[in-house]
Amino acid sequence: MARKAFETFEAVSAVVPRDGGYHAAIATKAIGSSGAPRFHKLLEEQTFKTAHEADEAAAKELTRLRDVSEDGDLIW
Repeated sequence: MARKAFETFEAVSAVVPRDGGYHAAIATKAIGSSGAPRFHKLLEEQTFKTAHEADEAAAKELTRLRDVSEDGDLIW
């Protein structure tokens, strides 16, 4: 799992299970918040066979992430 911190949010690489495999995802959460993270599926046309492969793809996409908006949306 890769992590990237911004001014008010943190983002981590994540996976979302689906039939036959996994989606790569990035989870965002406000720093200091006790609420649940928000998951953003990435590369939705791709299904990864293992959670590890999906997490590696998510970590690669996380390096391109520029910021997280006040609403928790990804800014590329």
